[in-house]
Amino acid sequence: MPTIDTTKVTDRRSLRFATLADLRKELDALEAAHRAGTLRTTGNWTPAQNLAHLAAFINYAYDGYPPTFPKPPWFIKLILKFMKKKYIHTGMPVGVKIPKVPGGTVGADEMPFESALSRFRKAISRLEQSPPATPNVIFGPLSHDEWKSMHSRHAELHLGFLHHK
Repeated sequence: MPTIDTTKVTDRRSLRFATLADLRKELDALEAAHRAGTLRTTGNWTPAQNLAHLAAFINYAYDGYPPTFPKPPWFIKLILKFMKKKYIHTGMPVGVKIPKVPGGTVGADEMPFESALSRFRKAISRLEQSPPATPNVIFGPLSHDEWKSMHSRHAELHLGFLHHK
């Protein structure tokens, strides 16, 4: 199957999660659509891959990143530090690929939808309870609210490719 340029997807949903409870409501709607057989995607990944990827990035903040995940060079970190507030409070750009990583990112494991959904819900619970102890790989130290906001923006990006209505 040919890869879609996700920057050109026109029917991606615009989502905004003010709280992790809002994100959980969206997951409930996605689960209901999956059970009804009406869940569809307009990106390159299956719904399960999107959920697995989101769960992975929450868990990496607690457990460490995989060895295939490159440490960003200092100048990239410096540039992105100026984007921190935008990414955390406004949103993340579509179509970004991590250089030198096969497929442009990590954590988008193929698995059954129910397994990926469960993994993501557990990761959200972990994030609700306490912030990661280690600094963010790009932005450095973040407050608990900043961690929650950043992962909410990440979820808005990826879940916007999933359609449940």
